Amino acid sequence: MLKRFFLLIPLIIFLGALFTSFRNSPAEKPSPFKNKKIKTIIVDAGHGHGRHGGDGPDGARGKYSFEDDITLGVAKKLVAEINKELPDVKVFETRPTDDYVQLKDRAVFANQNNGDLFISIHVNSAPPLREVKIIGHHKETYYVYSGKGKKKKKIRKTRTVPTYRTYYYPNPANGTETYVFDSRKTDDKTEFITENGDNFMNEQDDSTMITDTKSPELLAQAALWTKKFFFNSIKLATNVEDEFATAGRVSRGVKQRRVGIWVLQATAMPSILVETGYISHRPEEDYLNSEKGQQEIAIAVTNAVKKYKEAQENPKSVPEQPNGSH
Repeated sequence: MLKRFFLLIPLIIFLGALFTSFRNSPAEKPSPFKNKKIKTIIVDAGHGHGRHGGDGPDGARGKYSFEDDITLGVAKKLVAEINKELPDVKVFETRPTDDYVQLKDRAVFANQNNGDLFISIHVNSAPPLREVKIIGHHKETYYVYSGKGKKKKKIRKTRTVPTYRTYYYPNPANGTETYVFDSRKTDDKTEFITENGDNFMNEQDDSTMITDTKSPELLAQAALWTKKFFFNSIKLATNVEDEFATAGRVSRGVKQRRVGIWVLQATAMPSILVETGYISHRPEEDYLNSEKGQQEIAIAVTNAVKKYKEAQENPKSVPEQPNGSH
């Protein structure tokens, strides 16, 4: 027993020193990590015309429509809906026209306007299903060789082989998905948070502002903000998918893409990318192009934002959900 006590002495000393350092640390000042009010939302209409030097559309294509036209229509309705439901919130568009905007410029725009949320609107697509069938048989000529040296002979033969035909069918994939930045890309997110830290860090007390981007304290704060933004992104994304499900849409859940989505990592705020439906699925293409469909999408996302805003600003007024993710 005495031996165990002596083994615990170093741990007790370490914890005592750690407690003392926290008591004497400048971090005793009011915590900068309290939930912010949602004052500014950035709405990003994905893709745009003229990306590759011409004036044509960009993004996924359906039977008769293009992703960038749909995303612009949905984004415009989303901006109008947020303005109506949340008049105290400023809303900015990264792509207010048909013209393509570089991804870097979208992120810079969001960061410079001190966005509290970044919502990127996109349309999904799935390749056609491919099936190969045997539709018959045919004769095939081939050659073999017999003998060696001067006695070597080329012998012609035939054999019966299957005849194949490839068929393509429309992919039945449909529904919504909402993406958050990849948790394996946290270093990238932290870098942009560090660069734009003055937008939100220590905003309650300007005297505590850290301006040295290489400061260990700033890097530590940025890492904490990265974690906070990740979980807040999941909360907002979950709200969006819940609203779609409530509206009768097929929800495919909240996801992270193995290949990171750059604008989600380069924006120093909670960020989501909403795949509003599959343009490759003809009934859903019709829905995505309709006024009714676009308005329903805008309402669903706005409702999700309202719930997120209420939970962030008045956490005690929102009952905690047992499971918030899909």
